[in-house]
Amino acid sequence: QVQLVESGGGLVQAGGSLRLSCAASGSFFSINDMGWYRQAPGKQRELVARITSDRSTNYADSVKGRFTISRDNAKNTVYLQMNSLTPEDTAVYYCKARVRVIIATTDYWGQGTQVTVSS
Repeated sequence: QVQLVESGGGLVQAGGSLRLSCAASGSFFSINDMGWYRQAPGKQRELVARITSDRSTNYADSVKGRFTISRDNAKNTVYLQMNSLTPEDTAVYYCKARVRVIIATTDYWGQGTQVTVSS
């Protein structure tokens, strides 16, 4: 079984910063892609940023230049540094990891962490 535990969400004023962390634990062979998604009330879940095992990254247009995704493979952890936050960034942020267990790969999700940006 694989678990993803997120941390770092909270309430911040517009223009502020937050850093999210997501640590994977359990029995697995390796972690391929890791990513952050978010879901605002009444909206569909959307990709925020993704990072591959060799650290190639891609971002949603709305966060380019403000958010940075990174990972520490030794700690099986992915981070999301969020700067210049706006109220439009308010959402529940979810971590996702594509995990290889023996010969199969499976996507796992974290429980989500709330990010609220006040104006």
